[in-house]
Amino acid sequence: MTAAGDGHAPVASSPAPPLLDVRDLRTGFETDRGLVKAVDGVSLSLEAGRTLGVVGESGSGKTVLSRSIMGLLPRRGTVREGSVRFEGTEISHLSPKEMRAYWGAQMAMIFQDPMTSLNPVMKIGAQITESIREHLDVSRDFADDLAENLLASVRIPEPRRRLKEYPHQLSGGMRQRVCIAVALACGPKLLFADEPTTALDVTVQAQVLDLIRQQQDERFMAMVLITHDLGVVAGRADEIAVMYAGRIVERASTSVLFADMKMPYTEALLSSIPKLGEPPHSRLATIPGRPPDLVNPPPGCKFAPRCAYVQDRCREEEPPLLDASPGHQYRCWFPVGTPEGAAAFERNRRAGLVAAAAIAAEPVAAGPAAAPPSDAAGG
Repeated sequence: MTAAGDGHAPVASSPAPPLLDVRDLRTGFETDRGLVKAVDGVSLSLEAGRTLGVVGESGSGKTVLSRSIMGLLPRRGTVREGSVRFEGTEISHLSPKEMRAYWGAQMAMIFQDPMTSLNPVMKIGAQITESIREHLDVSRDFADDLAENLLASVRIPEPRRRLKEYPHQLSGGMRQRVCIAVALACGPKLLFADEPTTALDVTVQAQVLDLIRQQQDERFMAMVLITHDLGVVAGRADEIAVMYAGRIVERASTSVLFADMKMPYTEALLSSIPKLGEPPHSRLATIPGRPPDLVNPPPGCKFAPRCAYVQDRCREEEPPLLDASPGHQYRCWFPVGTPEGAAAFERNRRAGLVAAAAIAAEPVAAGPAAAPPSDAAGG
């Protein structure tokens, strides 16, 4: 901006870059069968303080995506391409030694299994203070006090005593809380939570997720919440990116995605969530088939072999990311909730296609176009 009264019109300052900006990221692993395309052309951005939910089945590329962004990949047999910018700085080309300045201090990760991510032969206190002493110029006593405060903030009772214990002496829920404390130790701006509640019972899951959200709000962190369960991100993410076969197949704000989902895979994921209103011992909905071979994926849409809406065009021509509305993108030629999608589904139902028959058997609605997708998750 120019000074007032200098005779020039004020110049609008350019908007600040997003905290995280990923463009056309590709990650592959060399195997005897060929290159496994685990992440295949993913682009996304995330603003400070906001939460992006990344959802998909096991093997869809969620974890590899987060590790690719952070640079936590094996050095041998790995091929990574594309751009990763953090606060406007390109970091995709940095070596592991150079990335140490970012790990812990700028971005951190809560790993899926606390028993394998924590060092079994190091005391809890040492594992928390390790990153504090690495990134912050503080004394050992100050680091110990900070570690105690961190354990207290994640609601671990008797934090001073827990600092001197080993991971095997804690319950699964407490170990996960320790992992959260380790990740938050240096006040990162970006937190990756990779299936942080997979090994926990339902009650503890809710406690851990609420705790992560509280810490995020207090610290104004951005977060990427990775899960296979749309129910987990329903009330905890600002935006949701659905991944399949290494690609984003739908992305929208949480409210828009649940109210107007377009991708049949998103609908199938939602249908597989157990419903409280169902009687006991009800059969759970499943997605037929299996994910594609990422070495030799099929032509056309990668979800076509399992899709209730599949047509000949889907098997031959892969759809690009299409715009449903500003901020809502999807990959589908016959999207859910459209006349084209309804007609495709009805043809498959009459033909006895397994995927269409499974959705049609759900007693939620008469058909996928008869109600909003959030109500017609089962068809």
